[in-house]
Amino acid sequence: MTLTLPAIAAAVLAAGTVMSITAWAAGRRVTDADRVAARLSQYGRPVEVAPARISTGNPIRDLIEIVSTALNPVLARSSHTGKLADDLAKADLKLKSSEWVLAVAGVGVALGGLLFLRFGTPVMLLVGPAAAWLFSGVFLRIRQGRRIRAFNNQLGDTITLLSNALKAGYSFAQALASVSRNASPPISEEFARATREIALGISVDDALNHMVHRNKSEDFDLLVTAVQIQRVVGGNLAEILDTIAYTIRERVRITGEIRTLTAQARISGIIITLLPFGLAGFLEMISPSYFGPMLSETSGHIMLGIGIFSIAIGAAAIQKIVKIEV
Repeated sequence: MTLTLPAIAAAVLAAGTVMSITAWAAGRRVTDADRVAARLSQYGRPVEVAPARISTGNPIRDLIEIVSTALNPVLARSSHTGKLADDLAKADLKLKSSEWVLAVAGVGVALGGLLFLRFGTPVMLLVGPAAAWLFSGVFLRIRQGRRIRAFNNQLGDTITLLSNALKAGYSFAQALASVSRNASPPISEEFARATREIALGISVDDALNHMVHRNKSEDFDLLVTAVQIQRVVGGNLAEILDTIAYTIRERVRITGEIRTLTAQARISGIIITLLPFGLAGFLEMISPSYFGPMLSETSGHIMLGIGIFSIAIGAAAIQKIVKIEV
């Protein structure tokens, strides 16, 4: 299929429309509470000195930087920007919200253009951005899950550091600062952020609750609950932390053994789930006439519906079997 000027204009118009609607929807319903939360979130992050923009000699990179800088004021008015920034931080991606939005929009436009060239229907110009937005959310969730697992794996040794600092005579806030200096990422970054929040006047309990909210770790929630109870009723916090550290280390060890034993089943489930979709896409690309009846005829639609429903049930059953709570 020949790429004509009207086709290019249609692709650009569709992409611009999608981005404009997204920016308009993101900028609605901003309350004073949202603005205050966004400002406090900025204070809770590391202080970075923004260097003067210098031309890199790469026109594409300079253009991306200019567009990203121009998008920052628009995204700053959105109530979703703070959540997106937190999601990027949880996923350990060193990107600004505007850079992430540009990356997703660029991938969506490119994917929509490829689908349009392949199928020749303008609807694909909207399917591409929608698919890119959905897969970007899945990618963030995968990265966040990986970071939380790394956080939990470091938690036992971190609690031991806290306990040793308390035994050395440090206050709990000083012990948090000590961990932020001596531990390794990602847990050092979280404790450093909590230390900055305490320095800004936030109470220790609130700073710990913010860490629980950001990381969604059951083990860390156990630690915070124990610390808050001890601050009310008293007791030897160092001994409590030693007991919690031992419990968490055992949970991490057992969880690792379970993941090792169920690795084959989990990988098999992923392959079995994705293989039919990959095969269908491959057949549609290399032989449209062979796979076409599945998309154009009623019997094909029924078969596809039954197949997708069966795949979903099988995937859910496999995940239920291999997901063992410790």
